[in-house]
Amino acid sequence: MAKKKILLNAFNMNCIGHINHGLWTHPRDTSTQYKTLEYWTELAQLLERGLFDGLFIADIVGVYDVYQNAVDVPLKESIQLPVNDPLLLVSAMAAMTRHLGFGLTANLTYEAPYLFARRMSTLDHLTRGRVGWNIVTGYLDSAAKAMGLQAQAEHDRRYDQADEYLQVLYKLWEGSWEDDAVLNDPQQRIYAQPDKVHKVRHQGEFYQVEGYHLCEPSPQRTPVLFQAGSSARGLVFAGQHAECVFISGQHKAATKAQVDKVRASAVTAGRDALQVKVFMGISVIVADTEAKAREKHAEYLRYASAEAGVAHFASSTGIDFAQYALDEPIQYVKSNAIQSATQHLKNNDWTRRKLLDQHALGGRYITLIGSPEQVADELESWIAETGLDGFNLTRTVTPESYVDFIDLVIPELQRRGSYKTAYDTGSLRQKLFQTEQAHLPPRHTGASYRQRPTAAAL
Repeated sequence: MAKKKILLNAFNMNCIGHINHGLWTHPRDTSTQYKTLEYWTELAQLLERGLFDGLFIADIVGVYDVYQNAVDVPLKESIQLPVNDPLLLVSAMAAMTRHLGFGLTANLTYEAPYLFARRMSTLDHLTRGRVGWNIVTGYLDSAAKAMGLQAQAEHDRRYDQADEYLQVLYKLWEGSWEDDAVLNDPQQRIYAQPDKVHKVRHQGEFYQVEGYHLCEPSPQRTPVLFQAGSSARGLVFAGQHAECVFISGQHKAATKAQVDKVRASAVTAGRDALQVKVFMGISVIVADTEAKAREKHAEYLRYASAEAGVAHFASSTGIDFAQYALDEPIQYVKSNAIQSATQHLKNNDWTRRKLLDQHALGGRYITLIGSPEQVADELESWIAETGLDGFNLTRTVTPESYVDFIDLVIPELQRRGSYKTAYDTGSLRQKLFQTEQAHLPPRHTGASYRQRPTAAAL
């Protein structure tokens, strides 16, 4: 029986400090060049050399102002501030690659669905079907206030709005233009057949839309749908909509339970459990030998900022950890931020010292340290024991961490049959799911919005 092939995204953000904070100060790190096209096009070419499935680009609207009730630490350590728009990077990177996918984060709370549908269809055309959308609803009060609101909507209410947002998008992406609407016939002077292009009419609680989708059908129509919510309400949403789910795991048993919940949610929504690919965030520090990898890890620790990592986590939970003494138990407080992040604090057995230890590398993702063989062993073990499909590989020192992984770990995984040796053809959806169909599968809720073919009256 052939081994399960590990899926792999590079996890990044259009900013300096993403997950592992403080490492922008490392002399070999180039993340302060994030404002240049070359930084991104060279990264895309590097990842394609490593046969990465995609570049997953996170994003945030708002600032991390919970820690110390200020933005001093985020500004000094560049904790996702400044942060530029992720979608504008794609055209340049797509022009320099042929296969690499792009998972793009966009906050639906502050994006009109009609215009967002056009932007994603445009990118799907320009990349020949290589884009995905990471669906987020936001969790920062600073973002709500910047957008003219007094506060963000309640957590579960944001998912209610997201459900309707997706309804509007499905109507535009799947239902407005029939597959054969475009005739492109200069002799008859008909580019698109009017009877095969339909006006969308949506009158809902959150959105009122009346109009035609502005784009002809793109290769995938609906981009591959990513999502990262793991709360009870987020899982219901994932089961209904998500094709790829991103989770954060610390222990294999708990991660397996979370993977099982994701798949069960898809089944409840009438889908096949394997129609959802589950990725976990992970960091890797690798060298020729374990001793050299440990030396590299020790070197990185000298530049990382644990406090910056805790400041980032504070906004994820809505709790200002700076108000606690080093060994004072942190009190769990129900907040409107990321519910899965606050779950870890429910036992009231966390202290600021413990959090600082956890964030020694500037972030709190699992970090694998070792030789190529040791790292490959652990990656295979996580896949086998948890049911994961792949990983979102964070950056530490840029681009060194990706170069090391590509040059050392990828060949070892390929030797074992755990990683592809060439790209398949087709769209991002076709590559990820090993399917001939570029569009949403029939059992996905979005597929029900497709127009039945009509005979055009010419």
